Amino acid sequence: MRGNLFAVAVDLVILTVRDDRLCVLLVERPAPPFPGDLALPGGFVRQREDLLDAATRELVEETGLTVGRHHLEQLGSYAAPDRDPRGRVLSVGHLALLPRLAGAMGEDGTAIGTWYPVCEVGSLAFDHERILADGVERARAKLEYTTLAASFCPAEFTVSQLRGVYEAVWGTTIDARNFQRKVTSTPSFLLPTGQKVRTGRGRPGQLFRRGDARALHPPMLRDS
Repeated sequence: MRGNLFAVAVDLVILTVRDDRLCVLLVERPAPPFPGDLALPGGFVRQREDLLDAATRELVEETGLTVGRHHLEQLGSYAAPDRDPRGRVLSVGHLALLPRLAGAMGEDGTAIGTWYPVCEVGSLAFDHERILADGVERARAKLEYTTLAASFCPAEFTVSQLRGVYEAVWGTTIDARNFQRKVTSTPSFLLPTGQKVRTGRGRPGQLFRRGDARALHPPMLRDS
């Protein structure tokens, strides 16, 4: 990239919950700039793509997953003049929330990234630390007033598994009884499957699937 060429890219903050911790998918850059450094997955927008198409393509290429039931939204724009040493690049960040994955596999079945606990991520290439911070805060905020926490869960899950998502994303402990009362009383948030599963030494937990509710009224605040 030289001269006055102005390029547009997408970068993805891909979050999941693994081992009760909020994790992000990072890749090691194979070539300059910043060879060997960790970075968010992403790439340049192709000539005939819009932004969502490009982000969706990158999600498929980096995880092997289509958007489908997985949440993907635009996060923000990043255009500092010196953010990319190759030239002027506008990057549009996107946030993806995924259920727990055994590994990050590309379309060809090859591992292409590693999940890192967000709290352990150090320096990243470009301005990806800022984009990651914005993505994590967006996810934390949206869990307060939407039902997006279920995006981190498998198709069927227990209330305790859902509570674990909130605790991992928010980094806090939630009262189990109050949480159960809140989520089960929100119309169309959780739909019982009629099945139960044993996840520990206690009584089997009832399995739910996500309903079509998208908002929490009233919201469930982090500091409440």
